[in-house]
Amino acid sequence: MDAPQPTDAPQPIDAARVDTYLRRIGAERPARPDGPALRMLQERHLRSVPFENLSIHLGEEIRLAPEALVAKIVDARRGGFCYELNGAFASLLAALGFAVTLLQARVYDGEGRPGIPYDHLALLVRDADGHEWLADVGFGAHSLYPLAFAERAEQKDPDGSFRLAEAADGDLDLFMDGKAQFVVDLRPRALRDFTAGAWYHRTSPDSHFTRSLVCSLRTDRGRTTLSGRRLTVTQDGRRRTSELGDDAEVLAAYRDHFGMALAHLPKDPAAT
Repeated sequence: MDAPQPTDAPQPIDAARVDTYLRRIGAERPARPDGPALRMLQERHLRSVPFENLSIHLGEEIRLAPEALVAKIVDARRGGFCYELNGAFASLLAALGFAVTLLQARVYDGEGRPGIPYDHLALLVRDADGHEWLADVGFGAHSLYPLAFAERAEQKDPDGSFRLAEAADGDLDLFMDGKAQFVVDLRPRALRDFTAGAWYHRTSPDSHFTRSLVCSLRTDRGRTTLSGRRLTVTQDGRRRTSELGDDAEVLAAYRDHFGMALAHLPKDPAAT
């Protein structure tokens, strides 16, 4: 008999859902839950599932429950923001045999001030060989691969240079290309603990998620981002921006660039 899961551990999804989730991100089932497998899974997730906040502007409910999060990503072929993306990814990793701990983080603003508690959900993942990794598929432009959790030197990644550094009260600061991104509290959390943070970001006029509309996906050659009617495609370091026309053209962009079939456009707060 399997040992019971701690109450704050991510809830694994069943075998059938694992298979559909892996098909969604174009990944093979790994032979064992080791570091290379985690690296592959994070990369495939980032290249397949967009970071997006459309539910906030479509009037859709956001439920922080594993089955709801997985259904949105796998069945509806949508993306989400950090609580959704990392929440679902945690359930996939747990089902594949990784030991996953949910961590709360506070994101630094442009003036270097940390945001609210439970501002961001990140994952501490232990693989079958006992190595620990900071995994994250829910921070938009971020590291393509998991970061070695115990390493304090610079870690080179295709998407930048990253460093974990000791912070006050036993926390860890994460830097990308020398700029502080967020501060991580290392105490284990449960998915339900992030309810207040998710509520704030989908309702508060002070949240950048209520003030902007974004859908962004890492591609093989760069990144594609749709913000309202502005489409930005970055390939091999070159950025091309265009303004889309009518609603049909924007809906087609969601379909063609992100694989998302929307019935109608979300409200764009920048246009009101």
